[in-house]
Amino acid sequence: MIKNTLLFLFFIVFNAGVIHAQDEPVKHSPSLTIGISAMKFNGDVGTQTDVNPLLDTRFGYYLAAEQRFGKILGLSLGAMYGKLAGTDNAPASHLNFQSTIMQGELMLTANFDKVIKNDPAVSPFINIGLGYMLFTTNSDLKNGNVDYNYWNDGSIRNIPETAANAVWAQTIKRDYTYETKLLAKSCIVLPAGGGLNFHIGTKWTASIGVNYVYALSDAIDNKINGGSDSYVQANVGIQYEFKKRIKTASDDVDFNLVDNIDTDGDGVPDNHDNCLGTPKGVLVDSHGCPFDMDEDGVPDYQDKEPKSKKGAKVDGLGITINEDEMARHQLEWDSLAAVRSGTFNEAPSLDYLKEVETKGKEINKGKENKIPAEFKSADINNDGYISADEITKTIDGFFEGTNDYTVEKINQLIDFFFEQ
Repeated sequence: MIKNTLLFLFFIVFNAGVIHAQDEPVKHSPSLTIGISAMKFNGDVGTQTDVNPLLDTRFGYYLAAEQRFGKILGLSLGAMYGKLAGTDNAPASHLNFQSTIMQGELMLTANFDKVIKNDPAVSPFINIGLGYMLFTTNSDLKNGNVDYNYWNDGSIRNIPETAANAVWAQTIKRDYTYETKLLAKSCIVLPAGGGLNFHIGTKWTASIGVNYVYALSDAIDNKINGGSDSYVQANVGIQYEFKKRIKTASDDVDFNLVDNIDTDGDGVPDNHDNCLGTPKGVLVDSHGCPFDMDEDGVPDYQDKEPKSKKGAKVDGLGITINEDEMARHQLEWDSLAAVRSGTFNEAPSLDYLKEVETKGKEINKGKENKIPAEFKSADINNDGYISADEITKTIDGFFEGTNDYTVEKINQLIDFFFEQ
């Protein structure tokens, strides 16, 4: 039955690889797995007990190197060190043993991480293999120099059970030292099992699994009763794949160079430049901003009046604004504003102008708009249309004295705005 089961598992593993043999090749790098195992012996000794059989569970440690081929199959070479144990605690038998085992094995594994979907968080695997085990079996037969004598009442005494010895016998306990060597042998083993892989990033994988290990020997527990011994192995491990790091677009970036990029060439790196886009040749301070000696807010290279009085109001060219002239312009504007349309006078807001602009564009959609030569300067963005924003900027320029518009010309410009 056990041999048939192992053959069936081998059939599944082998055919899983054959089914996907024609798939697009998947490159894998060698991997290394380390882990710990909990092992429960299954043989002649340990079946006759009135206590929890899991008390005979022992631990082992394993190391395995694996190379995968394609999507499914992988071949690993592993080694394990651990112990197996069994204890009979019944009137018919008081045998016990503990074997130290060293095992090497070659395993064929079917991994299903590339079959279910690409890069799954969890994927199953099954495996089957062939191994060779060295085992040294000892037994706990005495406490110090005193042999164990099992009496019918279930106690352990220092002398054999007889009527005469009942008065003198002393109760002792097992010390579980397994001081008596019984044998040292080796055998072939056939491990098979499966489990789950938990993928952590691109290189690390945690795994849990269970193997059933069938030994071609009946001597591990030093009791020959026909048949073969075996054990169940529960594993927890961590695997690291020695794959090369995937190159990314940022690998070719010289970040030191990026940190020192100076787009405007003013000598101050962009990440410290508070005034990006300074024209070439303009002197700047340590923050990358052009000098403004009169502190009027207009940099020296744009300032038409580089020595304005401190606190003076200046226009966009740094020229001191004549407040009397501004007042005169305001009076002219106020005196002639009454000639504007009633609706505009009641709602001369930018929102109102934008509303007019939108309706005008809808009505004249697809028609060519010819701007008179005298109003060309008001088309600031040169898109062939005088917008509400451009009307506002032209009026601001009138008050600041930066254009040649008069009140009359502005009124004419507004008339054209409503007509276009």
